[in-house]
Amino acid sequence: MIVTTKVLFDHAYGNYAVGAYNINNLEQIMGLFRGNMDSKAPFIVQLSKGARSYTDKRMLEAMIRTANEIFPDAIFAVHLDHGDEETCYECIDSGFYSSVMIDASAEEFDKNIEITKRVVDAAHAKGVVVEAELGKLGGVEEHVSVDEADAKLTDPRQVEEFVKRSGCDSLACAIGTSHGAYKFTGSQGLHFDVIEEIARLLPGFPMVMHGSSSVPQEEVQRINAAGGKLAGAKGVDEAQISKASKMGVTKVNIDTDGRLVWCRVHRESFIESPEHFDLRPPGKIFMAEYARYIAHKNEVLGSAGQLDAVRKIL
Repeated sequence: MIVTTKVLFDHAYGNYAVGAYNINNLEQIMGLFRGNMDSKAPFIVQLSKGARSYTDKRMLEAMIRTANEIFPDAIFAVHLDHGDEETCYECIDSGFYSSVMIDASAEEFDKNIEITKRVVDAAHAKGVVVEAELGKLGGVEEHVSVDEADAKLTDPRQVEEFVKRSGCDSLACAIGTSHGAYKFTGSQGLHFDVIEEIARLLPGFPMVMHGSSSVPQEEVQRINAAGGKLAGAKGVDEAQISKASKMGVTKVNIDTDGRLVWCRVHRESFIESPEHFDLRPPGKIFMAEYARYIAHKNEVLGSAGQLDAVRKIL
């Protein structure tokens, strides 16, 4: 069942976070749905601009609709990740997306509000909810690229005005994470002081954490052992994610980890079975491994086991 993120956030706030997982193909979709059903978790399917153009947006949308039929007990939102204004309008008008993100964070404060407000007005007219971004995350994710020198934490002093003037339903906050597989060096971590202050100023308002992959070191080591070159890859500590999920961070975006699982499975498969050329055996392994990863991540977020409780409030 496709629902809005607002339904999920109202239930989750202060208790757990909903996993928002980026998908690009059939194998990821099947692994994602299986993992969430195995862990009995509500979730968010995220489609980026790159995913929508990888083959054709209609292909992904059709596969998600089919998964909804195959897994009738699933409760999830369909969300556009890092959309520009044009793409947001396209998704709003499609009638398929229950949530869109307008990312105008590269603009100045007032311009960000102006663009976000236009998208909010169009979305709310059709029952679609809107995520906006304030602050700048460093790193690279598809078309979004911000040099670490230009990254900027969200200023809590700006959030009240931003939310009030823009009308957005949730806010992606820059709290120390970054996109990609190289998030931290040394002992860096999340800025819990920023999370705490935003939650104080906007009690009950959902915060979103982008760049939240943990970049499991076992995955990195196995990829490198199978010929990869991921020197220094490091993600967000899962204990910090669990802590943030109880402080008002209600949506946690995960993309890189899914790519790492895919890379590890296929690299090892090619080495272990060099005579094989059928794409299906490694595909089956990946679906099972990705489902296992999703179920684990939902335990970290606290969303595992919440499915029946969410169903009761629908």
